[in-house]
Amino acid sequence: MPVVSIELSAEVAAAVADGRPVVALESTLLAHGLPAGRNHEVGVRLERVVRDAGAVPATIAVLDGVARVGLDADQLARVCGGGLAKLSLRDLGAAAALRRDGATTVASTAALAERAGIGVFATGGLGGVHLGMPGEQAWDVSADLDVLASTPVTVVCSGVKSVLNIAATVEVLETRSVPVLGYRTDRFPAFYRRESAFTVPWRVDTPAEAAAVIAAHAELSSSGVLLVNPVPAEHEMDAELHERLLTGGMALLRERGVRGKDVTPVLLEHFHTASEGVSLESNVELVADNTRVAAEVAIALAG
Repeated sequence: MPVVSIELSAEVAAAVADGRPVVALESTLLAHGLPAGRNHEVGVRLERVVRDAGAVPATIAVLDGVARVGLDADQLARVCGGGLAKLSLRDLGAAAALRRDGATTVASTAALAERAGIGVFATGGLGGVHLGMPGEQAWDVSADLDVLASTPVTVVCSGVKSVLNIAATVEVLETRSVPVLGYRTDRFPAFYRRESAFTVPWRVDTPAEAAAVIAAHAELSSSGVLLVNPVPAEHEMDAELHERLLTGGMALLRERGVRGKDVTPVLLEHFHTASEGVSLESNVELVADNTRVAAEVAIALAG
């Protein structure tokens, strides 16, 4: 008897069976990326964005060791209530076997979405290669990249977090043959900032164009597709503020000796606190816009 149980909500199961558009949503953003109270508000909002566009939302989390694809109101509140472990793909088996609660990252959400028959997933930013401390080689590479390279799911995001090594991340995506599509942009976004110093190899300007590329790629490869959508212009962080926050955040990591999966939460908390909420608003609005785009692409794919 399988140890790992994946259960779809009735709504999600019916939509998948009927071939209707479904958008997967991660839970780490809610459990670890946003402050209490605001996280639940955002979780409800993101599901509403998907519904308003005409698709079905499937927020994913592990509760009592069961991978839940599509949460009811009580389960969503439970995810936002605190105390959940942060689960990447490597952690899912342990959480299932030990009957733990956990919030899914990009890697684990993409893997569970694919198992559930969902092909489009919206998030804020993709994990990537971390910036190394001065004088040392950075070996910290997010599992998101390998999972995307081996899982046929389209991830819609605002590039990678600007606290990461964007140049190295872009190179890894190329090496792993992951198509990167810029949604109405020729530049690779940097999460809080609309543009980085790097271009995207392909640009699409409509959900239909994105869907056509995704469908064509699926005939040739089993990897996922990265669709990068810049933060809305009105919510982009000021460049000078961003540079000051990044410099301060890296100094904080050195001071505390932070490593591994704790790096991103610590940096994001620093950004949120030191910017007096500016980065939090950027984060929320870019995720909401990515969710809208993901729903529109899912609808185009279903059609």
